[in-house]
Amino acid sequence: MVQNMLAAHLPVLLKPYNQYKNDLIQFLQNFRVVNDESMYSYNLGPYTSEGTGVSGTESSPQDSEESSLLPTSSLTTNEQMPHKYMLQIQEIANRTRNALSIELDDIIAEGREELAQAITINTLRFIEIASQAVDEILRTLKPQQPIVKDQFDIVIEQYMQLESDYRGTHVMNDESALGPAELNPRVMAELDPLNAPIEDQQNKIPAQLVRRYEIHFIPATNIKPLSIREITAADIGHLVKIKGLVVRVLDVKPRVVVACYSCESCGFQAFQQVNSRKFMPLVTCPSAECRTNRKSGELYLNMRGTKFVKYQEIRLQETADQVPVGHIPRAVTLQLLGEVAKQCSAGDLVTVCGVFLPTPQTGFHSFHAGLVADTFLQGMHIERNKKTYEEFIPSVEVDNQVLELSKDAQVYELLAKSIAPEIYGHLDVKKALLLLMVGAPLRRFQDGVRLRGDIHVCLMGDPGVAKSQLLKHIATITPRGVYTTGKGSSGVGLTAAVLRDPLTNELMLEGGALVIADMGVACIDEFDKMDEVDRTAIHEVMEQQTVSIAKAGITTTLNARAAVLAAANPAYGRYNKKKTPSQNINLPPALLSRFDLLFLLIDTPSETQDFQLAKHVTYVHRVGKHPEDDFHPVDPQLIRAYVAKAKRYNPVIPSVVSKYVVNNYVAMRDKEKKAGEWAENYTSARTLLSILRLSQALARIRFSNFVEHADVDEAIRLLESSKSSLREEHHSKNYNVDPVAEIYRHVCEAIHGMEGTSEAVLSDVERQILGRGYSHDQWTKCLEEYEQLNIWMIDRNLDKIRLVA
Repeated sequence: MVQNMLAAHLPVLLKPYNQYKNDLIQFLQNFRVVNDESMYSYNLGPYTSEGTGVSGTESSPQDSEESSLLPTSSLTTNEQMPHKYMLQIQEIANRTRNALSIELDDIIAEGREELAQAITINTLRFIEIASQAVDEILRTLKPQQPIVKDQFDIVIEQYMQLESDYRGTHVMNDESALGPAELNPRVMAELDPLNAPIEDQQNKIPAQLVRRYEIHFIPATNIKPLSIREITAADIGHLVKIKGLVVRVLDVKPRVVVACYSCESCGFQAFQQVNSRKFMPLVTCPSAECRTNRKSGELYLNMRGTKFVKYQEIRLQETADQVPVGHIPRAVTLQLLGEVAKQCSAGDLVTVCGVFLPTPQTGFHSFHAGLVADTFLQGMHIERNKKTYEEFIPSVEVDNQVLELSKDAQVYELLAKSIAPEIYGHLDVKKALLLLMVGAPLRRFQDGVRLRGDIHVCLMGDPGVAKSQLLKHIATITPRGVYTTGKGSSGVGLTAAVLRDPLTNELMLEGGALVIADMGVACIDEFDKMDEVDRTAIHEVMEQQTVSIAKAGITTTLNARAAVLAAANPAYGRYNKKKTPSQNINLPPALLSRFDLLFLLIDTPSETQDFQLAKHVTYVHRVGKHPEDDFHPVDPQLIRAYVAKAKRYNPVIPSVVSKYVVNNYVAMRDKEKKAGEWAENYTSARTLLSILRLSQALARIRFSNFVEHADVDEAIRLLESSKSSLREEHHSKNYNVDPVAEIYRHVCEAIHGMEGTSEAVLSDVERQILGRGYSHDQWTKCLEEYEQLNIWMIDRNLDKIRLVA
């Protein structure tokens, strides 16, 4: 528990609350920034004291030495660093800031450990004490710029004018008993409600109506976040820090903080401070005039003078690593007020600081509440552990590392190998996962049509080829990664469900896994185990990237702009070589065509590969990390920073490269036509878009705004290599085709794909042939054999190959 952690080094002392308030005032006035770069985002201009009317320092040198209420204008030395909290309070006085966050680390650094402990164990009370301290400081400051009056200023002025007029008519009769009007505490209480005596604060202007700021306490950074099940009844009322996953986010609604009433009979204005979600409105006018005349003046709610704040509820659930074996995850309701609201969305992994409180029972439920109370967490500070790529702002050091990494010619290979380095092999699969994280830019047209830029990848193969481990690794390193399984997910769980709002009892939508993974990656394991009805819910998400809902009178469209990474087993558990590829894959063509890359990972015995794999697995099992290879893996944080920078580029495809893509696409369609039912994949117009997306993602990795021929060749190579293991089985078992003859056919297709010429670049053709899975010896044998037959001529000096016949 938090207080037990602090109690190890904090003394336990008790003071009157007034003394704590004085300590807070001294702390807020005297604390200076020490090597805190974040403070320089504030307005560092000097603030102005209303008492002296002088900006910068006090007029008296002696007062300047004794009091540090005002900072000096020079900020060149550490002794003259700006006052951290006084600058924020000045911004509150200028009405440019709405919240004041007080860090307990700063209080402890000032040597006020007792004050930090008192705040931790009685947070709500100290929020009011800190508010009173800020109120006293604000009285010594004046705005640095003209203030535009809002409706609360007008309501307060009208209230004070009415009360002053009422007091003026009766003060002459009471002057002998109560003293002059200007010294009458009851009259002065109306003019300054924050200084009113305790007995005169009833039915007066609440302090919440005058305050235009919020107080937030942030726990010490050395306190480890707790899980939800570690918070007990002893933590009620304490400031705690918990870590969890946001599973539900309700809409932001206005919540009444101060209700303002007006009397129809006498015009009296009454205020009611509201501290819960439900309250009983005032009915009878409490003014002296209505009581004297024995009238039950009817009050009506004055919306102009009623103060509302933003209110939002979210549901926080334990993460998978916090749940003990055999238990289910626990959840807690988090209530967010004011500036803390609208800071997270469903699917975010967050660390929340707040006050653990029981839920107050009001009205009829209070009579049957019993001794058991529900609990909630009143949030004060939310920190998202994984931010989106757009929100990611790297430090100068990380930015320099990214730039240094981009200068490496083998950065594509290095980043791919750094994805799950503990898993042996699968280099092409890791390259595809890297392209999935980078993606391509979204294309929008004037008529509303848009082409998705997210890349979808499906890993289908035999059991034991580390498909699930790759999925979990991608879900971990991506900012918004959601991992789910096909058998444990329904169509509603993946898209959206209709629920009832616990506050208003209205029907509402709750997004599923694909909606939560918006602008991220949705990892779906056991994709083949899903029911066909549930699997059809993914069709719209994968292409249009939306979820259309028409349920219970709710007709809407939700965004699901997520890249889908699926893992599945073949139809017969393992790949059956006696069946056609379409029979083994067992996915409908409508869904299969939506995947940009479909990898068929077949576990075939190979003495060399099996030896290397066993050696790698035993090393990882014994040491607990990947072997020391010839490269140093890139840190996942650096990978995330590199991908975030790569996503800022929007590559375009030049006309020359566009013609090259068209010729290759036509050749792929012709090859599939000749293969018939033994075709390795289903090529459609979506395959052409897949080549474009993969090429743009490769250009992004190079930090380039233009796609090159090499990017297209690599994209086509990935499409071909995804079926490399299948092609080997297909050639050896079903057809006994000479590989030299097959290479000759591919070379002719490549040369005929060049318009208006019968020659091609030898190195480009060689890269295509080797990318199709053929060995270098077979390529050399084919060149020599058909050169002797005078079928083509090779000019190695010019790197050209020309067809003769």
